[in-house]
Order: sequence, then structure tokens, then C-alpha cells
Amino acid sequence: MALAVIRNDDKTPGWLEAFREADPQIAVYDYARPHPKEAVTMAAVWKHPKGSLSQYPNLRAVHGLGAGVDFILEDPDLRPEWPVMRVTDPYLAADMAEYILAQVLAYLRQLPDYQIDKSRTVWRPRPYRRIADVTVGLMGLGTLGRAAARLLGAAGFSCCGWTRSTTPKADFPVFTGPQGLKPFLASADVLVCLLPLTPQTHGILNRDTFQALPQGAYLMNVARGPLLVEEHLLEALAGGKLSGACLDVFAQEPLPAGHPFWDHPAVQITPHIASVSEPGSVVPQILANYRALLKGEKLHNLVSRGLGY
Repeated sequence: MALAVIRNDDKTPGWLEAFREADPQIAVYDYARPHPKEAVTMAAVWKHPKGSLSQYPNLRAVHGLGAGVDFILEDPDLRPEWPVMRVTDPYLAADMAEYILAQVLAYLRQLPDYQIDKSRTVWRPRPYRRIADVTVGLMGLGTLGRAAARLLGAAGFSCCGWTRSTTPKADFPVFTGPQGLKPFLASADVLVCLLPLTPQTHGILNRDTFQALPQGAYLMNVARGPLLVEEHLLEALAGGKLSGACLDVFAQEPLPAGHPFWDHPAVQITPHIASVSEPGSVVPQILANYRALLKGEKLHNLVSRGLGY
């Protein structure tokens, strides 16, 4: 019985070390190195290569190494009998909230514009907006969205939220479902997208969404790249409907050289670092699910394939 770590980046050694420090008695293998594949009963994955899961004849479950699981559910090799699990990490939520707060404040004070001015040796004071002047709309009120709302509220921001189905308790306006989307958007001076990527949310940041926002609104996508229709964002920026955007995620990562976002003065880019899973924080819950799987006990943080999260 063993675990396999399957990633598409150079972070596997750090994850292997965290697993072995947490429980040296459990065999954990690197997918990219020779190992007994018939021994693997759970795969711990992050954007794993296509076909990698099918190489394990005795696989019984798949565990994401982060909060998002869209890449797992999209895998054609994923068997219906395999439970899929994700991680919930308090550091993920706190990191995301801090990133959002930092970027919203930078936008209000036009700090990115001053960086451009500096590169051109231009001295140009600009008017700025205050916290009390804007409402931040949070698209998605899961663990990350609620954490962001708490920190933004503590900083003095007004917030509103939108969810696809359920309406969580909150001390700010929450809109639900298709009928609540337009009123929500009309209230959001800054739109922060934290939705999971599902067939229903794919491309939700589109022309219609942007048109429903207040004139000059600001967009932030920190969820998944395919939620955004990139051409529609460029149109909204060119037409002045949106004043700018902050993007941490992209349809193709790394963002290709020559992409129009690189040189666009109104688009801020970060390389998918808004919130990063910390191995030492999430490995214990993955191992707990692994032990539960072997014992036939209840698994935690199960993903609903119907909902996509």
C-alpha cells in the first residue's frame, strides 16, 4: 500500500519530504521516478499529466494537493468509483485574503500607474479613491471568499457576495443564482472572482458580466484562468467599461510570450501566487484520508462530481 505524488512542476521533492516527515512508515513515491505502481492505492495530484492515473492498476482514490480539483474531474481516465478529495488549508484562505486586500488597496491608490510613471521618469500626482468609496463584490463565498470578506470588512470595505446556489450567512448583502447575478454585479465597484471552475462557470467573466458592472469597475481573477474570456476583457478595457484588471491565473500557464496582457498598462499580472498550498499544512489531512481509505472509514473533504467542487 502506497501513495504516489503526481505533479507537473518541480515541487515534488518538497511534497515527498513533507509526507515522509509526517509519517515515515507510509511509502510515498514520485510519479516521475521508477516505483512499484501496483502498490499505489491513492494518488496525490496537482495538474497531473494526462494518462498518469491509468498507470496504477490498484488505485482507489485521488486526492488534490490544493483547493481546486477541476483538472482532476476533467481527466478522462478518472473512474466513477474513485472518490476525489481536496484540501482545506487555513493558510490558503489567509494568504488569498491578504493578496486580495493588497491588490484592492494598490488599485485604489493607483500604485501600478506610479510604477509605470517611474519607468518613464514621469512625475504625475493622481486623484485616488478611499476605502469608503468602493464596494468589493466577491464572486464565490466558499472558504476563500469568506476569509477575504472578513479581512476586507476589518479594513473598512463594504462587501457584497454572489453564489451559484446556496446563500451563506453573512453580515453583508448576498445574491444567489442567475436571478441575483446582475443586481450583484451592479453593486460591485471591484469584482473579485473566487469561483470554482465547472462547466457552468467556464467563461463566466465575459462581455455580459462586464456590461452589468458599474462604469469603470475593476476586475480581479484569482480563481481559474478559463473563467475569463480574455478577448472580452481586452474589449472592456479598450472601451473604458473596465478601468483595469488584476490577474493571477490564466488559461495557459505560464502566460505565453507575446500575449497582450504582458504589455497592457491596465492589466496587473502575478504568476499564480495569490495563495499556494503549504505541504506541511495540508499533508496531515491527506494522510488522514489515506488511512481512512485503507480502513474503509469516512473520507473528508470529498468533492461532488455533480457540483464540480
